[in-house]
Amino acid sequence: MSEAGDAAAARLAQALRAHLAQQTGAPVDAVETHISRLLLARDAAYKLKKPVRLPFADFSTLDARRRFCEEELRLNRRLAPGLYLDVRPVLGTPEAPRIGRPGEAPGEAIDWVLRMQRFATGQEADALLRRDALTAQELDVFASRLARFHAGAPVAAAAQGFGTPQRVGAAMADVIEQLAPLLAGDADAARRLARLRTAFGHARPALEQAWAARPAGGHVREGHGDLHLANLVRLADGLTAFDCIEFDPGLRWIDTMADLGFLTMDLKAHGRAGLAWRFLDRYLEAAGDHGGLPVLRAYEAYRAGVRELAARLRKAGGAPLPPARPAYLACAEALAAPDGCRPRLLVTHGLSGSGKSTVAAALLEAAGAVRLRSDVERKRLAGLAPLQRSADAGLDIYTAEATARTFDRLHALADVALRAGYAVIVDAAFLRRAERERFRALARERHAPFAILHCHADERALRERVARRQALGADPSEAGLQVLARQGGWAEPPGADELPVTIDVPTDVPWDAAALARRWAALDLPQA
Repeated sequence: MSEAGDAAAARLAQALRAHLAQQTGAPVDAVETHISRLLLARDAAYKLKKPVRLPFADFSTLDARRRFCEEELRLNRRLAPGLYLDVRPVLGTPEAPRIGRPGEAPGEAIDWVLRMQRFATGQEADALLRRDALTAQELDVFASRLARFHAGAPVAAAAQGFGTPQRVGAAMADVIEQLAPLLAGDADAARRLARLRTAFGHARPALEQAWAARPAGGHVREGHGDLHLANLVRLADGLTAFDCIEFDPGLRWIDTMADLGFLTMDLKAHGRAGLAWRFLDRYLEAAGDHGGLPVLRAYEAYRAGVRELAARLRKAGGAPLPPARPAYLACAEALAAPDGCRPRLLVTHGLSGSGKSTVAAALLEAAGAVRLRSDVERKRLAGLAPLQRSADAGLDIYTAEATARTFDRLHALADVALRAGYAVIVDAAFLRRAERERFRALARERHAPFAILHCHADERALRERVARRQALGADPSEAGLQVLARQGGWAEPPGADELPVTIDVPTDVPWDAAALARRWAALDLPQA
């Protein structure tokens, strides 16, 4: 964009700001980025695209600005329909502009704006997190919502070439190359970038097969593309994502794990790793895409590099770096480091109502682990949602054959996660020794430490919990009082050879997840 074009666009935005202030009788705030100007009126926000031509975006013509406004409206209405209202022409003259109605005199438009519902300042997820006001429960709801969004998003055609190993590798290399000149004079950052360059170079051949499997499996879809915490906002109906990538299809047609990994990375970069692991757990429970775990960490590291690049570009453009911004480059380096992968395997053990899933859910946050839950995977194999009752669907999913299939699936998924370098919690009853021994053998094959989380409570507490769970219907488990009564007759407690790797947790007294995580870490030696 020429200086004259920039100045003309700035004058138009300023005149439009004055018009809106006069029209509403209230001040209009203005926010500027390298590609847009946002005018924040009392009840609405108006987004003008700058007439720029950049390597990644071309808004240099009036027709292009209209087209990309309409594309931004279409794309963001997928997740935030109440936030994105319409596209309107800017009419009048550059000195005396006004905002027209949709479809009004489009041939006379001097520019175009995207009109949005204005939300309260400070409701973005990063701002909520800084105030410790972002709740785990609303993140849980958004995790399920994101999984549904991905499941319904269009799948990339092979001919488009999106999400291929070549494209992913080139994107990672491009971030490094763009960052290098921006870090001149910062010796520590330059050293980190060099280590990140090496890690990305090692990841590319190691992950080529896994990356190639993702588009072939239908996991490259039209996603959000920019799903960091600042692009997640609390509205009346909960958290929702906004401001997705509209200007470059290649940044939007991506692996669903690249979308997910932006958010899990950002939670980690903000010092909330527990929430990141919890979000991953809830997403995987809803989506079932455990096959994406081998590529997730690389995508997280790449996304951290993207955020560092965005910050450095803003600094290069004259804006100071925020004083409390996350250390994205250090986060990228840590996520990409091979020694950050420490696979280990823990299985739960206990009767129905003993608190296995409750303890496992807290432990995965405290220790940083992937959970595989038998109640969820059993239903997934039968085509049921986690909270759907099998009897309502006319299915018997508790036969010996169904149980065998469930444990086969848990074993296969645990193997995938261990190979990807994750700590894994398999959340099932594991009342038979043979079931535990099978997974202990898997840990030995993967040279991973093995542990048993033995949960128990007195009989009265067990019965009360099972009855309450059945009455509420808010848990995937369908085990009732009759199942509990039968379990006691054939459950096999940990044997003498299992006790050294068993973490005993009486759940009818207070317990501490952080302490349990430390006890699990203390067993962190591969089992012979």
